[in-house]
Amino acid sequence: MAGMASLHLASNGRLRASPISAWRPSHVPMRSRVLPAMPLRSRFPRIYAFSSNDIKVGSNIEVDGAPWRVLEFLHVKPGKGAAFVRTKVRNYVTGNTVEKTFRAGSTIQEANVVKEAKQFTYKDGTQFVFMDLATFEECRLSEQEVSDKKKWLKEGMDCNLLFWNGRVIDFEVPITVKLTVVDVDPGVRGDTAQGGSKPAKLDTGAVVNVPLFVSAGEEILVDTRTGQYMSRHR
Repeated sequence: MAGMASLHLASNGRLRASPISAWRPSHVPMRSRVLPAMPLRSRFPRIYAFSSNDIKVGSNIEVDGAPWRVLEFLHVKPGKGAAFVRTKVRNYVTGNTVEKTFRAGSTIQEANVVKEAKQFTYKDGTQFVFMDLATFEECRLSEQEVSDKKKWLKEGMDCNLLFWNGRVIDFEVPITVKLTVVDVDPGVRGDTAQGGSKPAKLDTGAVVNVPLFVSAGEEILVDTRTGQYMSRHR
């Protein structure tokens, strides 16, 4: 009968009751074991934020739906009124540089800027082709996107591409590059000891000032940040 424990005859002749939990009507199925739920992968990218007090040069922030890089910052605490942080930032997408001010201690969203190493492989018409050496995936940039950095690019050069929300927003060439002088006025005796400089055209098309003793065919090192000659390559 439902709701009653079943009775069994023990070896000593006495009746003993089986636990109620052990009895189950034949028409009631055994309860399935419930496994813990598996966590679901988020459909949205994780958003990082930090305090304006932690802003520093090089910080990547997202303001008004655009990625910015902090170039300068200054913490200001006036005699009257609330403290604030004055910054100079550059828009990764447009290249514009502006000043932005944030209240001290306010929350700022960090721009999800990812840097990936790529190799410049070749130029296809007006497009510059970069390759991921691990996956062999190609990424193409237009002349407008490469801008004036193209004067330092050589095939086989390792660069860094910066991505934001899946799109390329900037790329970095090495700070020091080795280039070949293809056209320069010939040197004359005594140039090694004399000062002065002369323009030299390099194999990438760039023109830099070099010492008077540098000749065509020589390899030199150039600082891409300033465009200045550093030394002969030895």
